[in-house]
Amino acid sequence: VICNGQLRNDGAGNPDFGLYTKGQVQDGEPRKGQMPERGVIEVKGLAEQTWQTADSAQASKYYGRYGLVLITNYRDFRLIGGDADGKAVELEKYTFAKDAMTFWGMTAKPSPSALQHAIHFEELIRRVMMAAAPLVKAEDIAWFLASYAKDALATLNLKDASSLEPLRQALETALGIKFQGKEGVHFFKSTLIQTLFYGVFSAWAVHVKQSKAPFDWKVAAYTLTVPMVKALFEQIATPSKLGALGLMPVLDRTAAALNRVDKAAFFETFDSGAAVQDFYEPFLQAFDP
Repeated sequence: VICNGQLRNDGAGNPDFGLYTKGQVQDGEPRKGQMPERGVIEVKGLAEQTWQTADSAQASKYYGRYGLVLITNYRDFRLIGGDADGKAVELEKYTFAKDAMTFWGMTAKPSPSALQHAIHFEELIRRVMMAAAPLVKAEDIAWFLASYAKDALATLNLKDASSLEPLRQALETALGIKFQGKEGVHFFKSTLIQTLFYGVFSAWAVHVKQSKAPFDWKVAAYTLTVPMVKALFEQIATPSKLGALGLMPVLDRTAAALNRVDKAAFFETFDSGAAVQDFYEPFLQAFDP
């Protein structure tokens, strides 16, 4: 994806940047007449807040023309796209600070803020650049889910051990093992996240064959067919356990991404018997090589 800051006004104003695919660009410049395939970026002043809804005038105008717009005032990032009915909605959001004063305060000691935000923000920007890409192949979906999984793992890593203890005990009981020492902590967290996201994907793959209704990860356990994954998922994927850890929003966004998949095209190439090779291995490679 090539980010270019020289967009012409073609009737919808001048967004600050356009996100073009490599094939749209020649000699470092977008070819004449090319619309940025991956959307546009609009940058506001640090104190500005009037744009912060999907139906704000500028967001609606740019969405109507380009289909995808990332709007930011440097401390707040919102990705505006379309829902199933083509209405402008907020697809992603990330906030560094609630106001300009807090933001400048973070810059006085940047290292703690970098540690807190780096993975979340990097994964957000990667997903922004991929949001308009067609989701058809299992490995493409695996990449998206791995991005959300890294987000979730970064959230877990900021939690104290006591808040994770109920989930740790649940996994230890289900697996019949103990997570011990520093490596055990890493293995526990990785196992937890892998179980959640592979469980969500597996349930979605069954759900879309049975129903035309949007997929909801909160009822995923009902459609899981792999006994071991089902047993683990039922132990950990409860609102009481995940809500306290702040993992429910990222799972909501994961389900929304799955609901954007071209289902007919996906099942032309996906064989559930080869799910480990087609989905799980690419997922692991992207999530934790």
